[in-house]
Amino acid sequence: MSWFEAIVLGLVQGLTEFLPISSSAHLRITAAFAGWGDPGAAFTAVTQLGTEAAVILYFGKKIVNILSAWFFSLYKPEYRSDPDARMGWLIIVGSLPIVVLGLLFQEKIEHAFRDLRLIATTLIVFGILLWIADRIGRKERDLDHLTVPHGLGYGFAQALALIPGVSRSGGTITGGLLLGYRRADAAEYSFLLAIPAVMGSGFYKLADIGAGQGPAVGPTILATIVAFGVGYVVIAWLMAFIKKRTFVPFVLYRIALGILLFVLVFSGVLDPEAGPVV
Repeated sequence: MSWFEAIVLGLVQGLTEFLPISSSAHLRITAAFAGWGDPGAAFTAVTQLGTEAAVILYFGKKIVNILSAWFFSLYKPEYRSDPDARMGWLIIVGSLPIVVLGLLFQEKIEHAFRDLRLIATTLIVFGILLWIADRIGRKERDLDHLTVPHGLGYGFAQALALIPGVSRSGGTITGGLLLGYRRADAAEYSFLLAIPAVMGSGFYKLADIGAGQGPAVGPTILATIVAFGVGYVVIAWLMAFIKKRTFVPFVLYRIALGILLFVLVFSGVLDPEAGPVV
């Protein structure tokens, strides 16, 4: 992987991680369109450390409150009814599905799930599901209404993002809307819920960077830094956008991109398994 590729892919990661359009799909598609090798699941996981650092910075005060209240709740009974301590436990509960399924399907995540035909399908199908959820969701609940079953529901929705094209934020926001949560609250819990899973996956995959045919260390670090800066701007923009607007523009984009991918694959312009992992 060249330094130029790293900058481009870092920009793509930062731009798409928090929008409900799938960053892993866009990294895969960008490389295929440019004729580059597939950056691979390890590169995606590590560059997501940059975007999650942006989440930690943006929601810093809230995260500190959650962590401190959760820690005190372990041995101080008076903290166990604190909303922030409760949120800490719900983030742990919601993280369980993706940890278990990620380990079970690791081989498919790194290979079979990266087929462009599957990505095109998930872009379209989960785009339609997001549109349905945005239309029929009651949008009455805030995060004070979050329960353990709801946390698990969010968690299983997040786990679907192990398949490129689903979108971590798109899947969890769709789940939240179907459960009746407001757009901004669904997005906020989605971002907070992603922190343990993404950080864990990123650090777990660090050993694969620079090893064998994996991406080199230097370009991966550059891409991660670029993703952090761009990602922070995108979070701020999206949180303001969804307070006033629907998810329809993202739905239309997903469907159009999925159709374009199918056309390019079935016309022979793109190989569905284009590009070795580099």
